[in-house]
Amino acid sequence: MNKIFKALSDPTRRQVLQLLRKGPLTAGELAAHFSVSKPTMSAHFLVLKEAGLVDTKKDGKTVIYRLKISVLEDALLGFAQIFGMESRPGEENIPANNTENKETSS
Repeated sequence: MNKIFKALSDPTRRQVLQLLRKGPLTAGELAAHFSVSKPTMSAHFLVLKEAGLVDTKKDGKTVIYRLKISVLEDALLGFAQIFGMESRPGEENIPANNTENKETSS
C-alpha cells in the first residue's frame, strides 16, 4: 500500500490517473498535458506502474497506458478500514463500532 500512496502523493501522477479515467492513452498523449521533460514523465509513469496503478501495452514503439481502477479501489478500501469504515461499494457506510443502526427488540 505504501507504493500506492507514494504514487498518489504527487500532483502530476494524480493528474495522469485522472486523464486515464477517460480511457487508455499513449505516453506521448499523456506527456502533451504537462510541461515537463520526457525523462521526468517516464519517471512518473514508472512510479505508477510499480504501484500497480497502471498497465502498459507496447504497440511497436508506442507505449499505451491504462488505469487499473481495481488496485486503486482496493487501496482506498484498505485505508478506510484502518479507520473503521468497513463497508464495501453498495453497502451502508457505517463505522464498525457504530451500534445506533442495530435493530433492538422491545
